[in-house]
Amino acid sequence: MYVTIIAVALLMVLIGGPLIIGLIGWVARGTTESAPAARWDWRLTINSALIYTFAFNLTFFIQELFLVVPKALTPGLRPTLYHNNHGWEGDHPLASLFQGTGALAIFISGLLFAFLLSHRPPRSNLVRLFFIWMAYHGLFQSLPQVAAGAISPGNDVGMAMDYLGMSSAAKTIAALVALAAIPFIALALGRSLLGLAPEQAAIASAGDRTRFVFRVATVPGLIAIPLIIAFRVPREVLEVVLPPVLVTIIGIAWMQAGAWWMRNAKADGSLAPGSIRTPLAAVLVLLLVFQIVLRPGIAFF
Repeated sequence: MYVTIIAVALLMVLIGGPLIIGLIGWVARGTTESAPAARWDWRLTINSALIYTFAFNLTFFIQELFLVVPKALTPGLRPTLYHNNHGWEGDHPLASLFQGTGALAIFISGLLFAFLLSHRPPRSNLVRLFFIWMAYHGLFQSLPQVAAGAISPGNDVGMAMDYLGMSSAAKTIAALVALAAIPFIALALGRSLLGLAPEQAAIASAGDRTRFVFRVATVPGLIAIPLIIAFRVPREVLEVVLPPVLVTIIGIAWMQAGAWWMRNAKADGSLAPGSIRTPLAAVLVLLLVFQIVLRPGIAFF
């Protein structure tokens, strides 16, 4: 029964909720007069895709690092950090608990960037995009793991839940709370993305907001998926492809579907989107670190 409840909630978060709110917005837009669409600024789209790629992989690295470090400090465990995973030799009762420290670390990272974005938003559009996507990936790479852990004991978070002795009811409550938070977080970050608009007129109508989020979030997210895959190969196809696809869908679907509803969004991104050179260089450097330094494995013992 608990698995069924979580599965239904997961389907509502992934498909049902975005579809319903998107259809409501589509009907609402159909009853209002639409102004001419603003010009598409491809620099902002490309920068967003590159920063999204960088933030995904940096967040993933933070997760794996904090899966490895606690084990490295535990007698009898000899962990190794890789570009898309980690492993360890030896045995210790705390190993199962430490399978949850990675998700906890990136959840805290996401909260930190969300707090900074809310209370100390950067003036630079590029830095603000970095904060938005770091908050996004910290939260949307961690929260779904709670739901997965409640269903699968073999999942990293599931192993930590079992170590803590959580009952099926407690796991279900944790999963439902995590899933319920996803729409609110996505819509809040979507509002921050709308703030990157060069002027209020660019996000004045429901159609304007929908198009702007499509250009600065949906298209960049889709562009980023193959870029992220390049960081993760070689590994099993599902392990390479599924995480970036799910993380992209679970949050951006809500951003896109709910963009029309964010009437109180304030445009304050009057600064130029900037050159793509800095984000591109950051992505290339991180890719080299992943494939040259991390891929052979770094032993922490």
